[in-house]
Amino acid sequence: MCYLAMFLQEQGKIMSGVEGFMYPNEVGLQWSVLIVLYPFITGLVAGAFILASLERVFHVEAVKPTYRLALLTALSFLIVAPLPLQLHLGHPERSPEMYFTPHSTSAMAMFGYVYLWYLMAVLVFEIWLDYRRDIVLLARSSKGLLRLIYKVMTLGSYNISPRSLHIDEKVGWIVTLIGIPSAFLLHGYVGFIFGSIKANPWWSSPLMPVVFIFSAMVSGIAGVMLIYMAVTKLRKEPIDIRCVDTIAMYLFYIFTIDFSLEMLDLIHRVYEADESFRSLNFMVHTKLYFSHIVVQIMLGTVTPLVLLFITQVVKLPEQVRKRMYVTSGCLALMGIFAMRWNVVIGGQLFSKSFLGYTTYKMALVTREGSIVAVALSILPLFILWALVKLLPPWINEHAPQAAATGD
Repeated sequence: MCYLAMFLQEQGKIMSGVEGFMYPNEVGLQWSVLIVLYPFITGLVAGAFILASLERVFHVEAVKPTYRLALLTALSFLIVAPLPLQLHLGHPERSPEMYFTPHSTSAMAMFGYVYLWYLMAVLVFEIWLDYRRDIVLLARSSKGLLRLIYKVMTLGSYNISPRSLHIDEKVGWIVTLIGIPSAFLLHGYVGFIFGSIKANPWWSSPLMPVVFIFSAMVSGIAGVMLIYMAVTKLRKEPIDIRCVDTIAMYLFYIFTIDFSLEMLDLIHRVYEADESFRSLNFMVHTKLYFSHIVVQIMLGTVTPLVLLFITQVVKLPEQVRKRMYVTSGCLALMGIFAMRWNVVIGGQLFSKSFLGYTTYKMALVTREGSIVAVALSILPLFILWALVKLLPPWINEHAPQAAATGD
């Protein structure tokens, strides 16, 4: 009887957050906050690269001050992107096996190849081409360890003649052009995975990949805008208001499309009203009310859209516009993170029978706890700081003129 009582007590602890009927394998959530963080980080990568492509491919000269910063931001977040998945895995040392034993029908396995392609063949190569002239000049002017680092980064190519730089520009344009669909593929596949899970009505939607892509552009553009304004302030340089105005304009347009797609998906679900609708509707009005209705829709979507709309139709003073851009950017990032949270966590809170619900309690100090999540969120900013120190985005402002002849 003693053992039976202990067993029932443990079962009570496990089922403490459950309401209604749930199968035993549905009690604990399989995906934690780290899986929320993963698509959020990759979204920032894709969005930052799309912003950079506005200048390189579409010749939007107004956003040129953020071009290099956007590339470095994308790289810093891309380096950290796999870490949430690695920490979530029980045996992360096995992850390289997917490269040696590829499975073409697995979307998760194919991500490894998409990641390496985007990291090495697209992003790093484009940054190297864009910085090659500056790297050569820094290799000649620096001393000590930095000189050695810059010499390695030249890859033995010291030719910075006008013809050579013109070739770099042409090749860089082609790489950026290839990088745009690559960025969509990098982040769109996450939405594809969720949208293709037919057993979960919260995720199963053909619009899921498209919504993920547009929300990624929103978060990336908002993130680069905030980083640019913060870095410029720290450098005690004037913020290029024409640049920020243009970024805010594109942010408003893309955000509007993203919100329209989400509302289209919602209207479709309401109109269809299948057997899962009552369960999902109840969950939205109870367990996900604050994160979905309050944070994602009201604070993270409607409010920044209204602020951005005002800046587009009303001629406000420069300082007022800057404050509104900062506020709308921060709220947009919060809203996109809430969207990722509601998709990943929300899709695991209800039972397959639609008769029960559970809760997610995020631990503080565990491998998948809140401290680790915060650390992973901040880590890309430290990497970006190191990259900016090594490859200043504004180096062209003060760099000496290149020699016309190569070594």
